[in-house]
Amino acid sequence: MPTKVNLPPDLVVEKEAVRTAPPPMYRVLLLNDDYTPMDYVVHVLQKFFAKGEEDAMRIMLQVHHEGKGVCGVYPHDIAASRIAQVSQHARARQHPLQCVMEPESD
Repeated sequence: MPTKVNLPPDLVVEKEAVRTAPPPMYRVLLLNDDYTPMDYVVHVLQKFFAKGEEDAMRIMLQVHHEGKGVCGVYPHDIAASRIAQVSQHARARQHPLQCVMEPESD
């Protein structure tokens, strides 16, 4: 049974604010290959990363010309989930599209 404590009526108890650090963020990348059609990459960017057509085209061209493109920046769990969704979708359609994550550098 809890003990009842009589505190003076003029006592003010202040609670110290606790700050939590934001979670570490990860960049989700699509990697270029010689087999996945460009229109499929655009579709993936729109479906799994909510990119508009213009952004999806820009990222797809970056993947094509530079070998990789950033789809988004997320906390670890969300990044891992997006990667799993993209990989499963691509494999089901027999595309070798690779999606990976890397820690975001400051």
